[in-house]
Amino acid sequence: MALFKKSSIVGVSVTPEVGLEVTEIDYETKTVLKYGCKPLDYNANSRQVADMDLFKETLEELFASLQISKSSQIVLNIPAVTFKVSEFPAMMDQVETTNAITESLLANPIFENEELCYSAVRLPSSSMQFNRIAYTAAKHNVIYEMVFAIYDLGYKVYAIDTSVSSTLNALDYIGRLRNIDVDTNWVLMVVENNTCRVMPMNGHEIVDVYEEKISIGEVLGDAENYATVLNAALPVLRNTPSKYLYVVSKTNVISAEILAGKIQYSAPIIHQEANVYSKEAFIEAAPSVDPDLVKSISLDAIGSAIRRDIEPIKPSSLNLYNETLGDLYTMYQPPKLNLFGREIVFTNELLIKLFVTLLIILLIATICALSFINGTIKTKKEEQSKILEEIAAIDRYLEENKNLSSDEFDEGDEIKMGLVRNKAIYSYYTVVGTEIPKKLWLTHLKLGPEVVIEGQADNLESVYSFFRNIKDYNLEENDLKLQKLGLASHSKGAISGNSDSFDTESILTSLNADFYEFRISNVAEVQKDDLKKDNNPAGLPDLEPIN
Repeated sequence: MALFKKSSIVGVSVTPEVGLEVTEIDYETKTVLKYGCKPLDYNANSRQVADMDLFKETLEELFASLQISKSSQIVLNIPAVTFKVSEFPAMMDQVETTNAITESLLANPIFENEELCYSAVRLPSSSMQFNRIAYTAAKHNVIYEMVFAIYDLGYKVYAIDTSVSSTLNALDYIGRLRNIDVDTNWVLMVVENNTCRVMPMNGHEIVDVYEEKISIGEVLGDAENYATVLNAALPVLRNTPSKYLYVVSKTNVISAEILAGKIQYSAPIIHQEANVYSKEAFIEAAPSVDPDLVKSISLDAIGSAIRRDIEPIKPSSLNLYNETLGDLYTMYQPPKLNLFGREIVFTNELLIKLFVTLLIILLIATICALSFINGTIKTKKEEQSKILEEIAAIDRYLEENKNLSSDEFDEGDEIKMGLVRNKAIYSYYTVVGTEIPKKLWLTHLKLGPEVVIEGQADNLESVYSFFRNIKDYNLEENDLKLQKLGLASHSKGAISGNSDSFDTESILTSLNADFYEFRISNVAEVQKDDLKKDNNPAGLPDLEPIN
């Protein structure tokens, strides 16, 4: 996503033979997207930009002409003031090592009476007994002014590199070191206007550095200039055997090709022009870049522009933009958090990611809440719709009956209609309530279309009398029958209806029973056989239902 894309890195290089260079490179395609350069005087004796105000003005003009975004981060490259590799006993702690490095740097006359800022890194070639450390330094006030100028223009500094690292990174990036294997021992020789460096290498890592000051210039003849370089380099080369020697000239006074032809070495010699003798550009450029400037792009400019992208494969990178610069460094650092032993730096990219993640979480929570609310609203709307339908039905009923008057309602008529509809039921209640003989009681009463009256009496006369009273009431539904009459099942002397033995004594005994039970009903499905079998187990023999 473009939102998570890293901010652009823009290389700003102070290159004595070119001036001030501003470069932006697409790392993946190895294409220069933006490039501009302007003359800028560099004082080789004091190892600093001659006019710091002019540095700021020139840089502002280049940023404006190239339309460098304010969100870009700047990698500043400066000519190396000093670059050293030293061994320190492994038993020395960090403070002791720092003091030893500082003492070694202050021995350089260039830093006399000067405050310095430096960067140091432990090299992979270190052993259990000794730490091999590479370190570089520059004048504190010079770096401070340059960084302040960049911040004053509205840009942020990512790193400050030196020409040693930038040159090596650029050669690797553009494929000029493609023959170098990881364990290959070789020697890189770099010639600048006032320094000749011989650096034994192992793969892409520096093993050692030998710096020799030289005095060369256009006022001297070629023979003297080349002799000066050879006198500085040959003693070191004789004692540094390797698989091959790589000669790079960054000064317009010395041709790498000619110099390589003058060096007698035990291994093959490869030369690389990084000056006016160069016949081709180091890197392709976009059509928007001025073609006349493409050949001017220096190794230092390329190395500074790719600094951030090449860091993952160059873990031992030096960076002068650190704590030794003081408040100007610490005040612009993003906040940090130490979490479970891991340091988290809240860079702009990380803050954007955290913000977007939080925004997504809030968006999901909002969607869930809205879904729930929408479901609730839908349910309430359905309930409201039902209520509105009921209200509409009531309104329709009221509208249809709005002309009705209470005068049209007669309570007497309504009572009479009710009596007519329920005449039979009322009659049964009247009989049951007024015509029950003495010594007879009811145990079950069901009135309606189906009538069931069950009861008990202590004599047969009361049962017959009660049945006649019901029949004499002349009910319209007078289809009642005395469906059951007999001794109660728990009376003494009761006999079974299907008993084989039946005599006069048993009949007399049953006549002296405690009480009788009866059933009067109009339910059609009650049959005679059922009465004999189930409903009258102790009934009188051959007793027929009475109509």
